[in-house]
Amino acid sequence: MYKLIAFDAYGTLFDVYSMGQLAESIFPGQGESLAIMWRDRQIEYTRLVTMSDPNPAGSQYYLPFWELTIRSLRYVCKRMKLDLNTATENRLMDQYAKLTAFEDSLSVLKQLKELGMATAILSNGSREMLETVVQSNHLKPYLDQVVTVEEVKLFKTAPQSYQLLLDAFSVKKDEILFVSSNAWDAVGASWFGLDVFWVNRQGLPFEEIGNKPNFEGNSLSKVLEIF
Repeated sequence: MYKLIAFDAYGTLFDVYSMGQLAESIFPGQGESLAIMWRDRQIEYTRLVTMSDPNPAGSQYYLPFWELTIRSLRYVCKRMKLDLNTATENRLMDQYAKLTAFEDSLSVLKQLKELGMATAILSNGSREMLETVVQSNHLKPYLDQVVTVEEVKLFKTAPQSYQLLLDAFSVKKDEILFVSSNAWDAVGASWFGLDVFWVNRQGLPFEEIGNKPNFEGNSLSKVLEIF
């Protein structure tokens, strides 16, 4: 049914909230809140960049995801009145570059490759940061390509971001299954015309706009049940 299984990276294969543990050791009592607000601001900045200039040639306001991540951290620390010095910023960003993969990420990718599936990442992340996090979690042998919106300078959910999968692989839309833990990403991919698997680890309700996902599961491993 599908020839390509494409995964979102941050929040889907890699646990962005694992940053909370390090943040808690640096800012006791504030780590979890910082991690959540940091992620929210990061996504908000991607939307601001893309919506303010949705030029097919790329947004004039585009900044690499790494840069947006740093600026999001700085904003949140100011808002929470936390003292973010250069050493602390570097420490947090170094950790972000090597986020921990969810415990089933490696096994799912391995099994998909054993089934003969093409696999890819489609992410807002910049190429360098994606290469680092993929390598640090030993996922590279099980991914055919790592596709980044850096190529179009428009973040998800711009249609051009999902089009990158069609440009990178000789497949049709209905031959792609897009896997994401972010409901907004699932909506965007569905509107583009892709079948979607929503990884709903927290048991949250789906968005009140957009199409319901074709598939839903509480872990990445549930993707394998389709095959």
